[in-house]
Amino acid sequence: QVQLVESGGGLVQPGGSLRLSCAASGSIFSTNAMGWYRQAPGKQRELVASITSRGNTNYADSVKGRFTISRDNAKNTVYLQMNSLKPEDTAVYYCNADLMDYMLRRADYWGQGTQVTVSP
Repeated sequence: QVQLVESGGGLVQPGGSLRLSCAASGSIFSTNAMGWYRQAPGKQRELVASITSRGNTNYADSVKGRFTISRDNAKNTVYLQMNSLKPEDTAVYYCNADLMDYMLRRADYWGQGTQVTVSP
């Protein structure tokens, strides 16, 4: 059984910063790509940033230059450093991971989501 547990969300003023963390635990054989998605009220879930096991990154245009994704492979943890936050970044942020378990079954896993609110 695999679990993704997120932390680090909260309320921040425009221009502020937050750091999200997501730790994968359980019967993990290997971790492939990991990423962060977000969903604002009334909108579809969208990719924010992703990172491969080798460290190659991809960002949504709306967050380029402000957000940085990183990972610690030894800890099966992915981070999202969010700087210069804007009200339009307000959303529930979800961690995603492409994992293989000890039975060599590969699947997508999701965290429970963490709320990020950017407001004066």
